Amino acid sequence: MSERDGTAGHVDCHVKVLDDGVVERATRAGLDVIVYAPHFTRLPEIRERAETYSSEDLLVVPGREVFTGSWHDRKHVLALGLEEPVPDFIPLEAAMAEFERQDATVLAPHPEFTTVGLEESDVERYGDLIDAIEVFNPKHLPPHNRRARDIAERAELPPFTSSYAHLPRTVGVSHTAFDTAIETETDLLSALEDDIGRRVVYENGVGRWTTTATELAHLVYENTWKKADRLFLSGIEPTHPRHIAYDGRFEDDAVY
Repeated sequence: MSERDGTAGHVDCHVKVLDDGVVERATRAGLDVIVYAPHFTRLPEIRERAETYSSEDLLVVPGREVFTGSWHDRKHVLALGLEEPVPDFIPLEAAMAEFERQDATVLAPHPEFTTVGLEESDVERYGDLIDAIEVFNPKHLPPHNRRARDIAERAELPPFTSSYAHLPRTVGVSHTAFDTAIETETDLLSALEDDIGRRVVYENGVGRWTTTATELAHLVYENTWKKADRLFLSGIEPTHPRHIAYDGRFEDDAVY
């Protein structure tokens, strides 16, 4: 990974984990910012946790990776700058309409990856709302990353990368280096929306492939035993559109 320089804002644009160890690892990697967007966690809780772990050395920005559609046909969209919570398990068009209403910053993580990324046709349809496309993800194999870069280039949308860390050890293995300092959440949203110059930075040695293997193994776990637990044992998700927290606003949009 490149050395940190004072003229750039080094941002891991998407992590799922956050604790003291994650903060230490991110700081050691020379990051200025991480975007914290855990699964199935409501926005107020994400905001509170992000604020708790932010410091002068590391800004933690809250985000929501919304699961649109059903478990069997879901597409992830990462939204920053939300003012109001948006649930999972609503159609893609409903989520995008809500992001537009709130003037959120919208990112397309891992496009066309397994069954959880936006298709190129979705990117074409919502290109005016999407601010950047992830072109490198440590979970990806090289063909996935090449496909993501091609989609971004054809859509003429700016790139970004993240560690997409579901495991603490992955934080910081890839990040986006913006050609401007990022000191506040507003700075980050502006950099993403205004197409500020940036570099995609990632490790490309043995450590990178170890990360890919461990994160893919975790993905298998998430989509087997952990998925079964969520679907059949745990009851209604905190981010389900019929949860009481949403005051019935999204009940008609719920896909199940």
